[in-house]
Amino acid sequence: MAKKSALGRGLGALLDNSGADVVSRPELQRETLTGSISDIAISEIEANPFQPRSRFDQEKLDELAASISQLGIIQPLTVRKVRPNRYQLISGERRFRASQLAGLERVPAYIRVANDQDMLEMALVENIQRDDLDAIEVAISYQRLIDECKLTQEALGERVGKNRSTVTNYLRLLKLPPQIQKAIMDRVLTMGHARAIINIDDEAQQLELFKQILKDGLSVRATEQASKTAKQGKTAPKKELPLEYQRIEQNIKQQLDAEVGLKVNAKGKGSISIAFDNEKELKRVLSILDLWP
Repeated sequence: MAKKSALGRGLGALLDNSGADVVSRPELQRETLTGSISDIAISEIEANPFQPRSRFDQEKLDELAASISQLGIIQPLTVRKVRPNRYQLISGERRFRASQLAGLERVPAYIRVANDQDMLEMALVENIQRDDLDAIEVAISYQRLIDECKLTQEALGERVGKNRSTVTNYLRLLKLPPQIQKAIMDRVLTMGHARAIINIDDEAQQLELFKQILKDGLSVRATEQASKTAKQGKTAPKKELPLEYQRIEQNIKQQLDAEVGLKVNAKGKGSISIAFDNEKELKRVLSILDLWP
C-alpha cells in the first residue's frame, strides 16, 4: 500500500509533494514510477545542467566513494524523469560521482517531476545548503536565484534561511576585482577579509590592501582597521605641479637623495616636505642642509 512521503523542510519543502506517493518497486518491476523511490541504473542518469558547483574536491570524492563501497548510499539521489529510462539529477551530484567511482551499477533515487525553472531553483538552493562552498560560489548561486528565478533579496533570504543583510554581504563580493575573487575561491582570503576589502570603494585601494594581506598575513581585525584607515585617508587626486616647480622638486630630491614633496597654490604659496626613515637619515639630510650642529 502506498504511503505519503515525509520529507522535512529544506529541499523537500521546495518540492510540490501534494498527492505524490512513495512507491517501493520490486526488483523485477521494469517500469519506474514518477514520485517514487526506486533503484535505477546509474548509466540512465545524467548530470544536472543547472548544477552551480564547478569544482569538486577529488580527495573527498574518493573518501565518499570508499564509504559507499562499504555501506552503500544512505541518502537517495533526487532525479527527474526526462524520457523513458532517462533521468536528470536534481540533487546529490557528489553522491552520484562517488557512486561512479565506486563502480556501482544501480543507485536509489527519489524521482520527481520538475520543469527547468524548478530544476534550477532546487539545484541552487540545495547547493547553497552545503557547508563546503567558498563564499564566491555562494554569492554566484544567490545572484543566479535573483536573476534567473526572479527572486527578490527578501524572497531569496526566505528560501535559504538567511536574513537580507547576509544575502547582501555575499552579493557584494561579486563586485570585487577578479584577483580577489579568485583568492576567496582558493581559500587564500576568508569571508571576513573580503568583507573588509569591499568596504573600500576604490578598486586600486582594494588591490593594495589585498596585496598587503598576502604580504603581511593580516588578520581579519587588522584588515578591518586597514580598510577603515584607507577610507579615511582617501583624498582628491594630487594636482600636477607646473613644469617649473616639477624641476625644482626633482632638483631638491637629487641634492638630498630623499623623497621630497613640493606644494604650491595658485598664489605661489606652498610648502616643502622631506621624508626620512630614521634618526640617522634625518641627521644625514640636516648635514647636507648645514643644519646639524
